Amino acid sequence: MSVDIDTVKRVARLARIAVDEDDANRMTGELNAILGFVEQLNEVDVTGIEPMTSVIPMTMKMRQDEVTDGSKAEDIVANAPETGEHFFLVPKVVE
Repeated sequence: MSVDIDTVKRVARLARIAVDEDDANRMTGELNAILGFVEQLNEVDVTGIEPMTSVIPMTMKMRQDEVTDGSKAEDIVANAPETGEHFFLVPKVVE
């Protein structure tokens, strides 16, 4: 895959980044180099290799999945101007 200057300008416009002509030319070369490296990675044969989350084998810490209220309801609504039964009270906006 190859990126041309029009694609760089379009992506910059979509990202709301101001890019002048010189920067667009430089970015075109840089993006093509990055995409070339990614294409090299696609050539590596990874059949039979399991995906890893880390280079060091480790297991994720597990905890019991329990439903709680967090015991922080009072702390959460403490700064609200008006509350009722641990809920925020707001003025009615729809009639």
